[in-house]
Amino acid sequence: MKRLLLALALLMAAATPAAAKVVTKEVPYKDGNVSLTGYYAYDDSTARPRPGVIVIHEWWGHNAYARRRAEQLAELGYAAFAVDMYGTHKMAGNPEEAQKLSKPFYDNRSLMDSRAMAGLNKLKTMPNVDGSRMAAVGYCFGGTVALEMARHGEDLRGVVSLHGGLSTPERAEPGRVKAQVLVLNGGSDKMVTEKERSNFVAEMKAAGVNFKNITYPDALHAFSNPKATEIGKRFNIPVAYNENADLKSFEEEKNFLARVFKPRAEEPAEAPR
Repeated sequence: MKRLLLALALLMAAATPAAAKVVTKEVPYKDGNVSLTGYYAYDDSTARPRPGVIVIHEWWGHNAYARRRAEQLAELGYAAFAVDMYGTHKMAGNPEEAQKLSKPFYDNRSLMDSRAMAGLNKLKTMPNVDGSRMAAVGYCFGGTVALEMARHGEDLRGVVSLHGGLSTPERAEPGRVKAQVLVLNGGSDKMVTEKERSNFVAEMKAAGVNFKNITYPDALHAFSNPKATEIGKRFNIPVAYNENADLKSFEEEKNFLARVFKPRAEEPAEAPR
């Protein structure tokens, strides 16, 4: 009897597919002569090409938070790549250093777009990525970067900006933006003014962009980062984690990506708001 039970158990184990797991690895790449290190994450449940999403870090640099967000996207079935905007091992330890690292990109939006595209193009080379279905998700500084990619007309299905800067020296032009756009900001964010939010909405409408804009009334800047409250206290800056806004924004992001990655004939039009 014991042998029979053991045989049945082995048969059932063989018939049960192995549980999918998220596979991660560091990936070196370059933008010109600048050495960069990204973080690639995907689940191994299928060998079929899947949509690719780059994750663009906050102004602190390529850190554990950006990597965790890439892993979350991999858990949803996407091939995710946390890109590196500053260079291998370049990260800020305080706001002054972060400002110094990010300033060249704010001053030169073409450099900002080029550096982000280096990461996107690297992701496209991965064997299990569908290069025709790509998106970008950015946080704070990264949100600004993602929006600039859209404004530059990069071939993206969608762009998501979470508590990102909205102003730009080069407004979106009608017919140039290919991506659908989702913007998620805090209503109490002191780093993104109400005027910037209203100007952004007017810009998107004037350019005919398919976009959605959501504001979470009580959320401060960096509301999706669980360490933001601690950071705000340490450096006396107006940032804080908001669990409600974090959970709601992630649901919006999930729904948005699921929609934009459908075959184009199935995509419903999103009414601008």
